[in-house]
Amino acid sequence: MRLWKVVEKSKGEKMKTKSLHHICIQTEKYVESLEFYTEILGFNVVKETKNFHNREFNTWLQLGSFMIELQTAKPGDELVKWSSLNEGPVHLCFLVENVFKEYEQIKEKGYSNFKNKNGQELYKVENRYLFKVKAPEGTEIEIRDDAKI
Repeated sequence: MRLWKVVEKSKGEKMKTKSLHHICIQTEKYVESLEFYTEILGFNVVKETKNFHNREFNTWLQLGSFMIELQTAKPGDELVKWSSLNEGPVHLCFLVENVFKEYEQIKEKGYSNFKNKNGQELYKVENRYLFKVKAPEGTEIEIRDDAKI
């Protein structure tokens, strides 16, 4: 039996979501990450809190209806570097109007930390173009303009 058939038959009421609210990203490179999300991707700082629950910073960033909670580690905690071999989220993806335009705008801003596939930064997956950029703390961000899966 396939998993989707098991899920299809699950009992009870489904969770009633409105939208995805935010993702929390921890970083040891707070300034670099903040600059990346605001200057390269265009997020706005909604609220920056110093000394939040023993963290140097906890900052809310917003782009459209999506938010990022960007925070530093607690004192004495050493964060494990990002790896695509970790369990849990591997990347996050933003759907944009024009993937080629967004790619050029990021390049024009001087950012160059792109993930290459077959030697290309902008590439096709199932006949659709996309690219992935790595944030300073290691978060892999996919950018595409086609919502089809």
